[in-house]
Amino acid sequence: MELTDEILINAPRSIVYAALNDPEILRAAIPGCEELIKHSDTDLEAKVVLKIGPVKARFSGRVTLDPGRAPDHMSLSGEGSGGVAGFAKGGADVELIEQGTETLLRYTARADVGGKIAQLGSRLILGAARKLSASFFEAFAAELAKSEVT
Repeated sequence: MELTDEILINAPRSIVYAALNDPEILRAAIPGCEELIKHSDTDLEAKVVLKIGPVKARFSGRVTLDPGRAPDHMSLSGEGSGGVAGFAKGGADVELIEQGTETLLRYTARADVGGKIAQLGSRLILGAARKLSASFFEAFAAELAKSEVT
């Protein structure tokens, strides 16, 4: 499954890039995130509760960031297990394009799921992924706006 979208964020690219690497902002923006631990600049551990259709599960997993082309591009990959509900693994490429005082954030995300979740069907999973993605970026932009005010 692959998702592509973009969002215009009212902040300069350097601020958006820093926020994408800030575990507190990410924890607040990730839907269902209970815990996000930064082990290093490139290694994070997360606990997230998600409900997709009739399946609700707590996922634990790791995310690895690749800042090799910072600050205009970053990649991430990760995998997590939801116990009997199944597993998810995937990644995303994020491009940050300066547009005056704003930043266009364009992303392509890929995900594979298995187990009970995979049995729900690709349309339900894709719909849930789109909804979760939109929720994340709306919350991310709101968290970024709050952090700039303080």
